[in-house]
Order: sequence, then structure tokens, then C-alpha cells
Amino acid sequence: MTDRSTEQRTTRPVPARGPEDTVTRPALADRVKERLARAGDEHQANKDAAPAAATPAAAAGRAPRRARLRLTRVDPWSVMKTSFLLSIAFGIVTVVSVLMVWTVLDRAGVWESINATVTDIVGEDSASEFDIENYIGTSRVLGFTMLVAAIDVIILTAVATLTAFLYNMSAALLGGVEVTLAEDN
Repeated sequence: MTDRSTEQRTTRPVPARGPEDTVTRPALADRVKERLARAGDEHQANKDAAPAAATPAAAAGRAPRRARLRLTRVDPWSVMKTSFLLSIAFGIVTVVSVLMVWTVLDRAGVWESINATVTDIVGEDSASEFDIENYIGTSRVLGFTMLVAAIDVIILTAVATLTAFLYNMSAALLGGVEVTLAEDN
């Protein structure tokens, strides 16, 4: 067995080459220029010959690829966590936006203007102790907004989770939602 394996490894002697047998390659820059010119010519020929074959799928003569996906179940726990985080973000945005609006109204002098209007309508004696900010001041409005945002977080989370359960039940009966994705032609 060793004799045979050594026989297979033997190689024939290679004849010696002279300087006239040596092939010289062109310089790298020349080869790159030649390839780029060839690629540009091929691109122009393809562009002129087949304008309808714009996509690789159409150039190869095959139909566009399609993927059919069916959403048959949604994890209620994941929906609850996601909706909780999104509703907290929505609550924070609500509180910040109300604070910004109330600050702009205060800096614009709306509250003083309302106080002056009430004083002019009712009279100086009756409206001496009236101040609109006692009723709709920044602290009261922000407190009410935070209360509404907290209730909103609870309600949105519960509704989203309930919707996930209802979707799972209807998908078990109807098969879920099917989405088909396809390449553009």
C-alpha cells in the first residue's frame, strides 16, 4: 500500500524554459484600464439592447421573487410590554407639550389680558380678587395632565393587550392576516 501511494506522488520532470518562453504581463494600471473600458462597452451595449430588462430578475428572464407571510398569532405579553412603553412615551409627550403651551401662553401675557378683560366687564370692585391663574394655572393644568396621562397609560395598555387576545382568537378561526411581498419590476 505504501508503494502505490509513493507511485502516485511522483511527478514528471518539467522541461526547462528559456527567456523566450517567459510571458510578460502588462502593467496593473493598463489591465485595470482595459477591464474598465470593456465593462463600460458591455454596459452601454446592454443598455441600448434591452431597456425592458431593468432589474436582475427581468434580465435573467425569471419572474420577480415573492414571499407570502401569514400572521397567525401575536404574543399578548409582548404586545402588553410594547404598548406600555409606547403609552408611557405618549404620556410624557403629552405632559411636555401641555407645559410648553402653557408657558408660551404665560409669556405672551394671555392670563393678564384675561384678567384685564374680566375686570373691565365686571367692574373694578367685583373683580378685585379675580385671577384666572387660580383656576387654570400651570400647576393645576400640569397636575390634571399627569393624571390623564397615567390613566391613559393604563387604558392603552389594557386595550392593546385585549386586542392581541381578540386577534389570536379570530386568527384561529379565520387563518390570520396574509401579506405578500414582491420585488419591483
